Order: sequence, then C-alpha cells, then structure tokens
Amino acid sequence: MKKKIFIACDTTKISTVNKIIKNTQTKELEIGYKFGLEFFNSNNGRKYISKINKNKKIFLDLKLLDIPNTVSAAIHSLSDLKNINYLTIHASGGIEMMKSAKKAAKKINKNLKILGVTVLTSFSEKSLKSIGHTKSIKNLVLHQARLAKKAGLDGIVCSGHESKIIKKVCKNMEIITPGIRLTGDKTQDQKRVMSPNQSFKNGATGLVIGRSLTRGNIKKNIEKLIQELK
Repeated sequence: MKKKIFIACDTTKISTVNKIIKNTQTKELEIGYKFGLEFFNSNNGRKYISKINKNKKIFLDLKLLDIPNTVSAAIHSLSDLKNINYLTIHASGGIEMMKSAKKAAKKINKNLKILGVTVLTSFSEKSLKSIGHTKSIKNLVLHQARLAKKAGLDGIVCSGHESKIIKKVCKNMEIITPGIRLTGDKTQDQKRVMSPNQSFKNGATGLVIGRSLTRGNIKKNIEKLIQELK
C-alpha cells in the first residue's frame, strides 16, 4: 500500500499552490493536499479548492471549535465543496460538538471524513500547563482520542509521539500526523516533531508535511521523502 502524504499548502497565493501540485505528482506515494484557514479565507481560495479534480485527495484543515449548533452550521455551509475528503475539528470541543459535526458531515457528503485534532504539535508540556491544563500531553491526547472515538469520528490528528498509544485505542480509525520534518530540517515553530519513517512506524496512517517539501526544490524534496520512507 502506498504511503499517504498530505502536503500543506500554507499560502495565500494560487500560483504557489499550482506550483506545489504540479511538482508533487508521483506514483510512489498517495499524495493529497491540505488547505488551512490561510488559503481557505484568501481571495478566491475557497473557489479554487472547489475546482480541484475529485481524483486528488483534499484535506480541509479548518480546526472548527464552537458550540455544537455553530459547528454543525459551519459544516453545512461547506455543502458546495463536494470534493473535500477530510475536515478537521478540535476534539477539545467535547463529545456533543464532535457528534454534531459528524452528523452534519453525513448530511452534506457521505464521503467526508471528520478528524479530531488533539493537542497541537506546537505545544510543549510547559506551554500546555501555561493555559491551565493539568494532564500531561500524552494523557490529554489519549483522553481526547477516546472521546473522538466515542463520538464516531473517522480519525485522529496527533503528533508522532502519541500515535503509538492512540493506535491501540483507536483501532480502525485514521491517525494523521503533522509536525513532520525530513532529516536535517529545522523544527521551526513546532515542538513535537518526528521523521516520516518513524511516524509511520508509530502507527500513523497518513502524514501532513509542509515546509520540508514546499520550500526550495519541491521535486527534489519529494524524492528525498521517498528515499527516507524506503
């Protein structure tokens, strides 16, 4: 089975996204494209996403978090985007919000998978405590993953450091891991990073990779990724 890679299109420029898509075509990997708020809210970003060919996997990373009714309404507002495959919500929104999100997704698109985002990979133990959490990152992610499973979500977003324990709890669910860096790359604003190979070994079913692939020579970066995964 081909390794599933979502390339983070973190930009407001359509020309940059076109360049990313053009230079990441390969038969070695299952490539998809992740679009966050930066591109989605940019001028013509949503329109561009709606026109991407359905044979390309689209990961809409909106990380929705609000009361259940508002999140449900927000998902219903995406009904025109028939080609999106994944949508993220924050697991910290609670089980009722997650259930509401899953119910709304079923109504607008039977193929749309809802992923519960746990603790962001930009958080360290220290920064998590600074906002009032008393659980460790590992225990909080595990708790949120269990709630997401109970709510009927399709998958979990967590760092590679937690994916091994999440895999044991969330069987038959997708585990998508961001915070990925190729060998030699700087961690930048991320705290809990991991290599692509180790992330898959720890149980990830798919990876989100941004700057390690999209900065510099994209084709060479893709080849480097393929070599690292062998």
